[in-house]
Amino acid sequence: MTDNLLSLAAIFSQLSLLAFGGGNSILPEMQRQVVQVHDWMSNADFSALFALAQAAPGPNMMVVTLIGWHVAGWPGVLVTSIAKFGPSSLVTVAALHAWERFKDRPWRRFIQLGLVPITAGLVAASALLIAQASDRTWLLTAITAAVAVLSYRTRLHPLWLLAGGALVGLTGF
Repeated sequence: MTDNLLSLAAIFSQLSLLAFGGGNSILPEMQRQVVQVHDWMSNADFSALFALAQAAPGPNMMVVTLIGWHVAGWPGVLVTSIAKFGPSSLVTVAALHAWERFKDRPWRRFIQLGLVPITAGLVAASALLIAQASDRTWLLTAITAAVAVLSYRTRLHPLWLLAGGALVGLTGF
């Protein structure tokens, strides 16, 4: 178990420092580490934990805590949570201080402009990863597409989309 805890700490502290644009931007690497490299769970398990974490209230990276629980119980919860949120919190505090200090510099705007497409690409890759791991039938693929379109085109609250998905699931599809 100690080896798993050390691996969890190493993986999630590194991922913590790469999460530009939010935690979802690191999902592909998180999935690769947890599913492919360490074989701690299947793609389906990873997607299920991600879905559960997204449905729960709180930070959108609760999947980190669930992975820790899955791999090593309560010690895994503590290690993954501290490793994921600790380093990025420290860097954020330091970066915010520097960012404010250089707020009038022209290069700051260029950095911001450059980070936007990178972040969008990382988040899009994360969405594709989760969809590929969970969409096994034409119906699930259609639901994924419908939710994506409704989320993008309407002001429909995400809870209604979750409720709709739950109803479809209850029908046995």
